Amino acid sequence: MERNTEKLREKKRKAQEHRGKKQRSYSARERIELLADQGSFLELGALAHSSVSGMEERTPADGLVGGIIRVDGREAVVQAMDISVLSGTEGEVHLRKSEFFHSYAKKRKLPLFNLCEGGGLRMPDGMGSDGISDKLFPSSLLDHGRESPIMTAILGESYGGPTWMAVTSDFVTQVRGTSMAVAGPRMLEIASGEEMSAEELGGPDMHAVYTGQIDHIAEDEKEAIAALRRFFSYMPSNAVETPPQKPSIEDSYMEHCNLEEIVPSNLRRAYDMKLLILRLFDKDSFMNFRSFYGKALITGLTRLKGRVIGVVASQPLHMAGASGPEECDKAVDFICLCDSYHIPLIFLHDTPGFRISSRAEKMKMPAKIMNWNTALAKSTIPKFSIIVRKSIGAAYGNMCGPGMGADVVAAWPSAEINFTGPEVGINVVYGKHIRKAERPEKERSKYLEQWNFDSSPYKAAGKFLLEDIIEPNQTRSFLIRFLESSGSSGEVKSKRRLADWPMSH
Repeated sequence: MERNTEKLREKKRKAQEHRGKKQRSYSARERIELLADQGSFLELGALAHSSVSGMEERTPADGLVGGIIRVDGREAVVQAMDISVLSGTEGEVHLRKSEFFHSYAKKRKLPLFNLCEGGGLRMPDGMGSDGISDKLFPSSLLDHGRESPIMTAILGESYGGPTWMAVTSDFVTQVRGTSMAVAGPRMLEIASGEEMSAEELGGPDMHAVYTGQIDHIAEDEKEAIAALRRFFSYMPSNAVETPPQKPSIEDSYMEHCNLEEIVPSNLRRAYDMKLLILRLFDKDSFMNFRSFYGKALITGLTRLKGRVIGVVASQPLHMAGASGPEECDKAVDFICLCDSYHIPLIFLHDTPGFRISSRAEKMKMPAKIMNWNTALAKSTIPKFSIIVRKSIGAAYGNMCGPGMGADVVAAWPSAEINFTGPEVGINVVYGKHIRKAERPEKERSKYLEQWNFDSSPYKAAGKFLLEDIIEPNQTRSFLIRFLESSGSSGEVKSKRRLADWPMSH
């Protein structure tokens, strides 16, 4: 028994010490140690190797290191590609291991962390009709149903498998200088004749501007792994649980804040909605979600008196807060995320409406607007809606206005609510009359005054279409009270009707 035990230890030691020429600054196991609580990693499959005869010694763990870890004391599953083993490519055994980790996480409702860097399907393992037939997408990847959070870090050039993992994850961070795509530049050049660098093909800047397939950009691996841990701190371990609550933050933080100084009363003046968010919610608790994509809309996770909250807010600094196709996709993804993991949503309106353009129409803007509305309609978590300065047209509905499923809709007293903005509205409705008037400017002013009266929140509140008009500095306490009332009968859980909505990652 002693001899056999020593032999086992020697085999595992050799597998774990392997470092090939292509090893980056951190090995796969070192990356796991950065993520996991100290001493919590239990590796599975260290003795695995390629099924190709003669490759046993060259393929320790077959290029995939994984097992069970704890993150902030919570059990989780992790898998990390080993770039030092055949460039992190996926052989038959590698894929079998990966499917096990994913299936185990789903079966036992454990969070799954993917630390990715690899070249995709390995040749010759995937060659021929027999080679490819058992290496297609496993059902555990395609039918996860957000049973537990999946979080992915792109830590090097990642093609094929790592990309599929990323785009089916709840959260993706990518390190600058890395690439994520269906296939690498060499295969692209051979297949289509296109020549480009790895970063041009699938770098974080490309995804930030064009695809929205990542949620966070990290400067280095440590920052990426820290982002995974931070995102996980807002998530329940699985869909049966609710998000972890922290000790409540006292309201004293708000006592010296004048929210009216942050939000200008002049509707034409831009301001940073993020400053308002930082004041309304618990100090240092806001984590921006996909901040570089769809910039006219802010989405992020935060805490309100210690409870996890999702925020959807207009951003007047970009396109005056008018959402376009990218913002619609971003909103849908975020609503699905929050509803699937029992996270209440707060909407902060300051939008002049949707962006109207031929580009938006080419990008299926009507369908995207309705997708957003459908996600709202199907979501069953508590939703609270505050009109901060203006909410115009169909965007009023998409930001969870009256009749769109909010538990409560309230407005600041200076808010403007209407079908369209005053300048556009009076030009369309009264333009001909104004042009024919003896004193056009005086006539225009008269109609503007009437339009502003009609847009006042008091008219809607008078018919109880809005539940309340509140003082700006009462916003935090108002939201806290409704959050507390929504959970007074027990843990707040959604019906998870959006759990199977495909991710637009």
